[in-house]
Amino acid sequence: VRVRAPVCVCAHVHCVCCVCVSELYEKVEIKAPEDRNKHVVIGVSSDRGLCGAVHANVAKAVKREVGRLTGVGKEVMLVNVGDKLRGLLYKTHGKHVLLNCKDVGRKTATFSDATAIATELLDSGYQFDQGTIFFNRFKSVISYTTVEKPVFSMDTVASSEAIGVYDDIDADVLRNYQEFALVNTIFLALKESAASEHSARMTSMDSASNNATEMIEKLTLKLNRTRQAAITKELIEIISGAAVL
Repeated sequence: VRVRAPVCVCAHVHCVCCVCVSELYEKVEIKAPEDRNKHVVIGVSSDRGLCGAVHANVAKAVKREVGRLTGVGKEVMLVNVGDKLRGLLYKTHGKHVLLNCKDVGRKTATFSDATAIATELLDSGYQFDQGTIFFNRFKSVISYTTVEKPVFSMDTVASSEAIGVYDDIDADVLRNYQEFALVNTIFLALKESAASEHSARMTSMDSASNNATEMIEKLTLKLNRTRQAAITKELIEIISGAAVL
């Protein structure tokens, strides 16, 4: 995969270079012009199940966003990261799908994985003006929340009025910042989503184990009662037969 943006060698979501890129876009307060209509929505899930409503929550958020954007006349395309999300959105939003990314969540996500996803999006030919990434943010072992983060195209970043305060940023540097910010945001989403999924799966499996234990106890009690009833019936028949004789 061709790497378009500078590569973060530390591969950590809170490294210095990643924070600097985020700070830059927060300072310039980028907003897509109202007359720009092309929007990309990226949903991050995985290929694995047995983790509760993790994937369904992202799918619901994506559906709400697509409905909101199409309602105001925006052109919307979807990028499904993870086969579970593709399955949830294929029937209802298949016409909006731009990319489907598989083999997500089977191994630990790396910065190269995020770079590959971003490269596929940038090379897809879809010239979006603004985008939104939906993913599950880890809060605790038993809690997560579905959040969104914005992404912007090169033209949208360059047209921002506040970007002019950085006189030494030429077009190539700005493009690197924009592409690296996209990769970093996707990487953050992959890591947060993986942590949320693992915690949800652990909770689901713990609940399943508890339910299985409870079911075994109930079935064991039912078996013992049934066996006791059969023994009692046989004893009554034997005693009744002996009394007749």
